[in-house]
Amino acid sequence: MFVKKIDKQEFQQDLLTWYDENKRDLPWRRERDPYKIWVSEIMLQQTKVDTVIPYFQRFMSLFPTVYDLAEADEETVLKAWEGLGYYSRARNLHQAVKEVKESYGGIVPKTETEVGNLKGVGPYTAGAILSIAYNIPAPAVDGNVMRVLSRIYANYDDIAKASTRKTFETVVREIISKERPSEFNQALMELGAMVCSPKNPACLLCPVQTHCSAKEEGVQDVLPIKAKKKAPTKRKMKAVIIRDQENNVLIERRPDTGLLAKLWQFPNIETDELNAIHSYIQTLGLDVELTRKVQEVKHVFSHIVWEIDVYEADVKSVENEELYDEQSKCHFISIEDINWYPFPVSHQKIIDGALIKKEE
Repeated sequence: MFVKKIDKQEFQQDLLTWYDENKRDLPWRRERDPYKIWVSEIMLQQTKVDTVIPYFQRFMSLFPTVYDLAEADEETVLKAWEGLGYYSRARNLHQAVKEVKESYGGIVPKTETEVGNLKGVGPYTAGAILSIAYNIPAPAVDGNVMRVLSRIYANYDDIAKASTRKTFETVVREIISKERPSEFNQALMELGAMVCSPKNPACLLCPVQTHCSAKEEGVQDVLPIKAKKKAPTKRKMKAVIIRDQENNVLIERRPDTGLLAKLWQFPNIETDELNAIHSYIQTLGLDVELTRKVQEVKHVFSHIVWEIDVYEADVKSVENEELYDEQSKCHFISIEDINWYPFPVSHQKIIDGALIKKEE
C-alpha cells in the first residue's frame, strides 16, 4: 500500500538531471531502434549488463535487422546465443521477429496490445520497447525499478508477487515524465543498477534521497521484501566423450521442448550409476569401452544443480549407420566442426576442460 505522495515534478527533475550527467554509454542506447532495444532487453533478462554487451554486439553484427533474424535458421540463432543461457528467450525472440516480419512489415509495433502479444514479450519488455524506442509513457517495471520504488515509498509488499508488480506499474504511470518517458524509465533502471543497489545502497549519492521514505525511516537495507526461493535441487549426471577410430566424437541433440531444448551435448543422462550410462550408449547402437573419468562439472540453473561426472570411451563397433548421418539427432562429428553446434554452458565446460585440452 502506498501512503506517501511525492512531488512528481521535483522527482522527475532530480532523477533526469542525474541521469543526463551519469548514464552509462551502452551500445543499445546510441539510437532508438526498437528492434535493437527489444533484443537488448531480452538479453538483459537474468543477465548482467557487462555480460550482455559483447553478445549484443555480435548478435547485431549477425542479425542487424528484423529481416536478418527472421530469415536465419534456429540453430544459427541458438549458436549466437550460446553462453547467455535461458535459451527459450532466443527461441521466443526468433519466433516473434518472424511475426513482426509477416504481420507488421518488419516494423516493431508500438501499441501495448500488439507488442505485448508478441511471443516472449511480457509487460516489462513491452513497456521498455514502447517507452525507450517510441517515447510512449508506458511503465517498464523490472527488478531495479521495483527496488527503487519500494524504498521511495517504503512499500513492504512482496515484489515476487505479480500483484505487487501491477501496483508499481500503476505508480509509474502516475509519476512518469510525459515529456521524456524514454529517459525517465531508463533513469529508474540506472538508479537501481548504479546507486540503489540490493545491498548497501549508496544513499548519500542518490539524486532522489530527499523523496525516499526508506532513507528517512532508516529501512533501506530491509526493503524491498522478496520471498526466498527454494534451494536448487541437486541432480547427479553422467556424460561421456565417445571417440571413434578416426577421432570423431559423438554428440546428441536434446529434445525439442524442455530445459535446454534443441541444444547439442555429449551423451548425457541423469544417474548415479556408471552402468546406466553404459547401457544408454548401447541403445544408441554402439559398443564402447569406458576408459576413465576425466572431469567433474558443476552447473547451477535457477532451480537445479547438475553435478556431471565426465568419462571417455573408445568405440569398439558401430551398429547404427545413422550415427554418421549429419541429419541425425545423434551423430559423430570431427572435433574441428564442434564450434558450429550450439552447446549449453555445462557441455562447453566439457569441450574446454576435457576435449580441447586433450587435443592440445
